[in-house]
Amino acid sequence: MIGTPIQIEYMEKYNCNIPWAILMDPTSACNLKCTGCWAAQYGNRLNLTFEELDSIINQGKEHGTYVYIYSGGEPLIRKADIIKLCEKHKDCAFLAFTNGTLIDDAFAEEMLRVKNFVPCISVEGFEEATDFRRGKGTYQAIIRAMKILKEHKLGFGISCCYTSKNVEVIGSDEFFDEMIERGAKFAWLFTYMPIGADAVPELMVTAEQRKFMYHQVRKFRKEKPIFTMDFWNDGEFVGGCIAAGRAYIHINANGDIEPCAFIHYSDSNIREKTLLEAYQSPFFKAYRAGQPFNDNMLRPCPVLDNPGKLTEMVKKTGAKSTDLKCPEKASDYCNKCVERAEKWAPVADQLWKQFPRKPITRGKMKPHKEAV
Repeated sequence: MIGTPIQIEYMEKYNCNIPWAILMDPTSACNLKCTGCWAAQYGNRLNLTFEELDSIINQGKEHGTYVYIYSGGEPLIRKADIIKLCEKHKDCAFLAFTNGTLIDDAFAEEMLRVKNFVPCISVEGFEEATDFRRGKGTYQAIIRAMKILKEHKLGFGISCCYTSKNVEVIGSDEFFDEMIERGAKFAWLFTYMPIGADAVPELMVTAEQRKFMYHQVRKFRKEKPIFTMDFWNDGEFVGGCIAAGRAYIHINANGDIEPCAFIHYSDSNIREKTLLEAYQSPFFKAYRAGQPFNDNMLRPCPVLDNPGKLTEMVKKTGAKSTDLKCPEKASDYCNKCVERAEKWAPVADQLWKQFPRKPITRGKMKPHKEAV
C-alpha cells in the first residue's frame, strides 16, 4: 500500500521499470553443491558487504520497494547481517531461499524477535530426489529445520525446482500433503534452467511435464491450504515476464545488477551505478521495450519460451556475462532451450485459447511493447 504509489511515480517520471522486490546474494559461498544451481558458476568467494546490502535497501525504499529476498550461495551463512538488516529496516519484509541446513533453535528465536523474516526452504521432493540433487543427508537436515520452525510457530515456505527427473513427485498430492503437514505455508516452484557450461539440458522438463505442473498447481489452489506459485506457468497472472524491474531484479554477490536470477548478463554494477541508473540502463530498457515477449502469457520467458529474445537484447545493448568462472554467450544459453520452446509452444497455445484472459496491468504501465 505504501510502496506501489511511489513505484508508479518513479516509473512515470523516469520511464523505466521499478521493482516490487529485490533479490540479492549476500554471498556466493555455500555449504552444498547442488546440480544446476547458478551459485556454483560464480565461485564461493564473492560477498556484498553489510554496507552494500544496507545501501541497496535504502535506495530501494526511496523508490517504493519494500520486499527484499536473499539467495546465494547459502544466504544464512550471513545470519548475523541478515538479522541486523531486519532490525534496521522494520518497514520491510525479508525472505531467504535457503537449503535449511543452518536453521537452528537460536536462529528461530531471532526470527521470532525481529518478526519480518521468512525462510523458503529448497527441497526437491522426498529424500531420494532431494539428496540426488543436493547431497546425501540434506533431506534429513531439511526435516529437522522444518521441525524447529514448526515448534516455534514460525511461518515458512518451500522452494522446489522441478526437473524431468522429479516433476511427478514435486507435482504429486503426496508431496504437497507432506510439506503441509510439516508446516509449509507457501510453495514457490521453478523449472530447471540450463545455466552454465556444466548444465544438464536433459533435466529440462518436457512439454507434457510442464503441462502436468500447470494443471496440478491450479488443482492444488482449490484443494490445499498452501499458497502456491509457479514462476513460468503463472505468467498469465502477472502479464508475462516480470524481470528487469517489472516486478523484481537480481543483484549477485559481485554486485552485478541482473534482470533475473536466471539471466546472468548485465550492463550495471551496484558499486558503479545507483539502482535508478541501472533501471534506466540500455539492457533494462530493452527488457521494458520487449515485455511481454509473447502475446501468450504462458510463454513468458525470453530464454526458455522465446530463445532468441535474450540474444537480441544482449547483442543490442552490449551486456556482458556475469559468470566469472566460465562466461557463456547468450546465444549458447538460448540455443539449449530451442527444442523445449518449440515443443511447448503448441501446448501453451492450446491452453491459452481454452481460457481467454484479460490483459494484466501494473499501476499505469500496460504489459505491451513500449517505445524506448
